[in-house]
Amino acid sequence: MSFFDGLKFRRVDSAVHLMDPRVKFFYVFAIFAVAILFYELLPLIILFFVQIPFVILARVQREWIRSLRGAVFLAAVIFGTNLLFKFIYGGYSLAPSDLEHASAMTLRFLVLVESFSIFFLTTSPDHLGLALEQSHIPYEFCFAFTTAVRFVPVLAEEAQTIMDAQKARGLELEKGNFLKRIRNYIPILIPLIISAIRRSLELAEAMESRAWGAIQKRTNFYVLMLRKADYSMIIISILILVMGIYIRFNVPIPSFSP
Repeated sequence: MSFFDGLKFRRVDSAVHLMDPRVKFFYVFAIFAVAILFYELLPLIILFFVQIPFVILARVQREWIRSLRGAVFLAAVIFGTNLLFKFIYGGYSLAPSDLEHASAMTLRFLVLVESFSIFFLTTSPDHLGLALEQSHIPYEFCFAFTTAVRFVPVLAEEAQTIMDAQKARGLELEKGNFLKRIRNYIPILIPLIISAIRRSLELAEAMESRAWGAIQKRTNFYVLMLRKADYSMIIISILILVMGIYIRFNVPIPSFSP
């Protein structure tokens, strides 16, 4: 469940935390677009290390590392799946280029996890909802999205608590074949689904008691404003995007495999 730690906001006094959520989302979009453009290993390695200074500046290194550690399983699945398809469609043989391609696809996934982790670790759900509202998105969609962002880490923590409680009662999750392991998780999923339904009902009652939706024109006490650091981040994001597009179509990219 450590992967979901990268989706939980950490309140830290840093320059990245103070940036406008819209600017940080534009940065994530630039990283996402550049990562999708490349299927070679070298530019994805560079793109991975380019984001580390932002992590250090935001002072969320520990949570960021935990989110990457939680994504290792999915990364291994992506690596294995790419190798398997290369092996089957390559005449049941593997070349060094196949290994490099599978590594590049895996690193692309880690780059995307890295960028989204930086965004959610440094962006308050309140500011995120406010940014969506100021972008003229209907409030119902803003509320649904921010509520989901709030509840995903909560449900992950609750799932971990249920797993610990079931293990204390003698449930063995890691023993048996693949199908047996899936069946072992049924005692985890049922209490988690029931708990999620209870939380949704409590949330609905709380919204109804506060007359949610009674006022069409909503006002906010706080209004997001762009500052110098936000404009600097916009320039950096544009440079990353423009350089990525230019290199993709004009610069030959060397390969690690012969």
